[in-house]
Amino acid sequence: MSDSLHSHKPAAEHEHSHKLKPVQKHDHGGHGDTCCSSKAAAPALVKLSESPTIGARLSNFRIEAMDCPTEQALIQNKLSKLTGVQQLEFNLINRVLGVTHDLPGIEPIVEAIKSLGMQAEPMDQGAETPTPAPRKKPWWPLALSGVGALLAEVIHFTGFAPNWVVAVIALVSILSGGLGTYKKGWIALKNRNLNINALMSIAVTGAVLIGQWPEAAMVMFLFTVAELIEARSLDRARNAISGLMQMTPDTATVLQADGSWLEQDVKNIGLGARVRVRPGERIGLDGEVLSGRSTIDQAPITGESLPVEKTVGDKVFAGTINQAGSLEYAVTAAADNSTLARIILAVEQAQGARAPTQRFVDSFSKIYTPAVFVLALAVAVIPPLFMGELWFDWIYRALVLLVVACPCALVISTPVTIVSGLAAAARKGILVKGGVYLEGGYKLDYLALDKTGTITHGKPVQTDYLSLDPTADDSAPAIAAALAGRSDHPVSLAIAKAAVDNQTATPSVDNFEALGGRGVRGEINGQLYHLGNHRLVEDLGLCSPALEEKLFALEKQGKSVVLLLDSSGPLALFAVADTVKESSREAIRQLHDLGIKTLMLTGDNVHTAQAIAAQVGMDEAKGDLLPGDKLQAVEALYAQGHRVGMVGDGINDAPALARSEIGFAMAAAGTDTAIETADVALMDDDLRKIPAFIRLSRQTSSILKQNIALALVIKVIFLGATFAGVATMWMAVFADMGVSLLVVFNGLRLLRK
Repeated sequence: MSDSLHSHKPAAEHEHSHKLKPVQKHDHGGHGDTCCSSKAAAPALVKLSESPTIGARLSNFRIEAMDCPTEQALIQNKLSKLTGVQQLEFNLINRVLGVTHDLPGIEPIVEAIKSLGMQAEPMDQGAETPTPAPRKKPWWPLALSGVGALLAEVIHFTGFAPNWVVAVIALVSILSGGLGTYKKGWIALKNRNLNINALMSIAVTGAVLIGQWPEAAMVMFLFTVAELIEARSLDRARNAISGLMQMTPDTATVLQADGSWLEQDVKNIGLGARVRVRPGERIGLDGEVLSGRSTIDQAPITGESLPVEKTVGDKVFAGTINQAGSLEYAVTAAADNSTLARIILAVEQAQGARAPTQRFVDSFSKIYTPAVFVLALAVAVIPPLFMGELWFDWIYRALVLLVVACPCALVISTPVTIVSGLAAAARKGILVKGGVYLEGGYKLDYLALDKTGTITHGKPVQTDYLSLDPTADDSAPAIAAALAGRSDHPVSLAIAKAAVDNQTATPSVDNFEALGGRGVRGEINGQLYHLGNHRLVEDLGLCSPALEEKLFALEKQGKSVVLLLDSSGPLALFAVADTVKESSREAIRQLHDLGIKTLMLTGDNVHTAQAIAAQVGMDEAKGDLLPGDKLQAVEALYAQGHRVGMVGDGINDAPALARSEIGFAMAAAGTDTAIETADVALMDDDLRKIPAFIRLSRQTSSILKQNIALALVIKVIFLGATFAGVATMWMAVFADMGVSLLVVFNGLRLLRK
């Protein structure tokens, strides 16, 4: 919120009038699950035409098999050739595909996806379709494949039976465990896509053709097992997000027209309904307390460690837990528009915004895999043809090279780490709007902060009243309260509240007008009055040395001073003091421990700014700033080579928030604006969440670098071993899938509490 008086607007809008820049549209990408595309993951939103034609419509499909960039690339390539399809939107987390098209029906889309070996289930527009449980595959084919591969190896090693017996056993093993891989590989090759399934199918087939039956069987079995383990591991990252949905109960107890209470499905409960929640129950919908008093565990929404006391007029959120007493509340948001629902949607959308590291990996793998495939062909052909080497040896080395070349670990390392980081942040009450911010937070070295509502509670109280004109002693408090009551700035609210507490009757105001960054004015009984800060008095030319002295004495105490003026001069002076949050002192200390300098940017006077900054231990404070001045202060830090973050909670902070590297919105719980527009939204007023975010960002960046380094080092080592002739195919599978699992588990470390 700006630190100057401004015009009145609805309370909900006032409380969190955040950054007015639109949500940035980044490149979107899929997220690996059980496999990895060798090409760059396609954007989540793919435009196939400049703009949708008149009559185009959106059809949504649930595709159970679409859970990684491999399927996304296949679907995109297939549907892009279908006349009438104009735009594709991939949601790999929920396995939903949105198709904007002008086709007469959806049958061509369904058939095109079916040709890729996937089933597209149409979803009713606007209706919520339950997520079907994945079909469990029978365990015996994989067990048969493992037994067959092991038996083929033993018989081959001992010479217990002829080679044709080994071949039959190995073939049974390959077919029982690898038919799915072959099917996916064939579809990929038909669509000119060299993904992991295509490379593995070529490698196993090549091993069979050169008579390496036991090794072909063992490679296929190990690959299938590794994919299964990888899928289960990656489901943990997916479930970290989808698990949030399970926090909301399916039913709630609603007051009926006849006065009785009845349990209803939360999806069918309308706005304004009166809902009762007993101790120990989860709250089903967002609402405002009508009666009762209780403590609520809000950790799922705000990350607060301690329960929060709630009474009449307070907000409650779906998914939180009522602990002590019974409450009745009025529903303020439908089930699909609750704060928790918006958090889940925001995190799902954030997973589509590719972080810089992911964009690099995607670009790298797009070139890397075809290059290695060409290299493998050269390895198989050139030494035997031109160097007199044995065909068998070099074809085998080429097959090993194909297995080693799979970029699975590289491609999968970034999305699983980003998803884990986003989920970990959401658990702490920190809503991060994309991997670019999660990864970029570690770069910040300077943080600019608004004062009111950010460092202070934003609920000041009137501490001083001084009459400056004896003729206005009786009327000044009422006139000031009348003007202040039309503004929702915390300083004006304090003046208005003091009048209410003193039972002061206030007159009506005509021709009210806000003076941005200075105050307000209005007519009362035909007389024009101004109510504003020190800057307003100077602008009106009504300042004097005596008045300056009085203002200086109060401002030096860290108080905000507001003056009531008419055309002849100042009539009265009101001093208001805000209190510093205890969490602010600790947050500033933690930021300094992280090596981040802090700067206060406030519309309050310089003396107040310096007094508050000294209380919390900030490095620097600047006062008397208009919105444009805050922007210039951030620009000046950039000019000095700093990477700047900005923390605020008001519309007047918007220019500085928009210019900053990362904009942090305070106290976003329950408001659409903050969740939709902030780069990082802190769901409560705890400033300590910013150092927590920066620590998480640094850990995320470190894990991303570890994963890339690990994947590349293993590749280089095994490429060398392949050319030296000491690497085998099953060793290559262990290396490739092993490093894939390592980077997955490393990324999942972010989910540890």
